[in-house]
Amino acid sequence: MKPLAYVRAGSLDEATAAHAAHEDARYLAGGTNLVDLMKLGVESPATLVDVSRLPLDGVEELPDGGLRIGATVRNSDLAAHPLVRRRYPALSQALLAGASGQLRNVATTGGNLLQRTRCPYFQDLSKPCNKRAPGSGCGARDGVHRDHAVLGHSPGCIATNPSDMAVALAALDAVVELHGAEGERSVPVTEFHRLPGEHPELDTVIRPGELITGVVLPSAAAGLPSLYRKARDRASYAFALASVAAVLDLDGDGTVRRVAIAFGGLAHRPWRARLAEAALLGAAPDDERIARAVDAELDQAQPLRDNAFKVPLARNLARRALTELAARPAPPAGA
Repeated sequence: MKPLAYVRAGSLDEATAAHAAHEDARYLAGGTNLVDLMKLGVESPATLVDVSRLPLDGVEELPDGGLRIGATVRNSDLAAHPLVRRRYPALSQALLAGASGQLRNVATTGGNLLQRTRCPYFQDLSKPCNKRAPGSGCGARDGVHRDHAVLGHSPGCIATNPSDMAVALAALDAVVELHGAEGERSVPVTEFHRLPGEHPELDTVIRPGELITGVVLPSAAAGLPSLYRKARDRASYAFALASVAAVLDLDGDGTVRRVAIAFGGLAHRPWRARLAEAALLGAAPDDERIARAVDAELDQAQPLRDNAFKVPLARNLARRALTELAARPAPPAGA
């Protein structure tokens, strides 16, 4: 049996100091992904730094109308929070679509952002995987890759990001707050996860020893029409084959004043659809305009042998989501 040290942190500084002081340390909160990976042998930390009791479990309304979500807020509590449901419905919908109630009761906001791919080649130690063992190759590329990426992949990795929550946060322009030895910093969610490039082993831009302390939802997106839609293999909880989070706000004349679109299940990170957004901004979102905008984004797709179906699947999800938002009545003045 491999020895394992355990440290329960009482403060942020204690947590980062303990992480720095112990070789091969990992932060532990809900543990719904990390513990599974430890059982599989994919992760084998020498030290666990427990941050679950740090005072990071609140949802705070900011003076400008935004929200700060603590890193250890449970997914079930966040999905049910009245301000989240009212002002950022896409986030609540994504969380409810993401896992069973049992998992949502344990999983945390920070852990959800840091969960690792569910690619079976990553999880199987007998298979080559550049994400798990850099330089070993990508078994999925010539193997079973029906569930894998069609956007932003590289010769070294075709894995997808499994988070539903992160897709909604990307469309809402949320910001991740981090605490580390060098102090505090903030990173937009759209820049937090990396594309694989030549270093697929690096999932995010988080620095060694840094700890997620919270996520900020901006006031600019508060109260705007938003939604999250997901396609999966079965009606019960499963990872997305494709998903979309969208925000759409119209001027009084029916033209698009603000739009944000993010895809899940298609890439190494939530895929912000900037081309589609640019095609819609300032225009009337009729069916033809929406179709052209979504097509402009997904024309970049490079599907593999077995996953080309993801492109029309994502196209239909996005078109339906945007059409639904465009048809909603305008909110009353001052709402």
